[in-house]
Amino acid sequence: MASPIVTMSFTEATQKRRTIRALEAKTTVPDSTIVKLAEAAILTVPSAFDNQSARLTVVFGNDHKKLWSITADALLARIGEERWNGGTKDRIANFANAYGTILFWDDQSCATAMKENAPDIYKDKTDEWVQQSNGMHQYYLWTALEALGLGVNLQHYNPLIDAQVQKTWGVPSNWKLKAQMVFGVPKDGSAPGEKQQKLPLEQRLLVFGAVNHPVPN
Repeated sequence: MASPIVTMSFTEATQKRRTIRALEAKTTVPDSTIVKLAEAAILTVPSAFDNQSARLTVVFGNDHKKLWSITADALLARIGEERWNGGTKDRIANFANAYGTILFWDDQSCATAMKENAPDIYKDKTDEWVQQSNGMHQYYLWTALEALGLGVNLQHYNPLIDAQVQKTWGVPSNWKLKAQMVFGVPKDGSAPGEKQQKLPLEQRLLVFGAVNHPVPN
């Protein structure tokens, strides 16, 4: 039985959102809640010219394990046993031992149509905008899963696994895989430390013209 929903404010969730690789095959919410989050991402996250090119696949249970079995087989064939046994095997096992995975795709037909129909001054930017929208889908779901008390890490074994994943789950051939988001309940002691900042804030944020107006009642 799923645990009660753990919620927090958007600001709290963004502050707590970190990469956590030590995950258990447990959840804090029903699978239907995670599916509804994926639906909300598809329906509400913005995209340039409203092209709506982002696509998602959510896998739980045996399908989740199958995904990481496919990844393991592909990696072993690519890198050989020595590198596989040198740490890669354990890393993939960690992902397989989590609760589920969300796969992020771009529909290439939408991306192509946007490029063809965009004004000439924008045509060289449309690929970048498609990527930005996919990234926003990833951030939306990562933050939302964090707010529900789940741990998350983001992986990129595409395009190595694309064809087999498409074949296994009947994913359209014009979808291009971009990322794999692994989620589950964090193991005890897996919480990361304070985020280390590489540069002072004043070197990364510039503000001009701000006025401290009183807040209206």
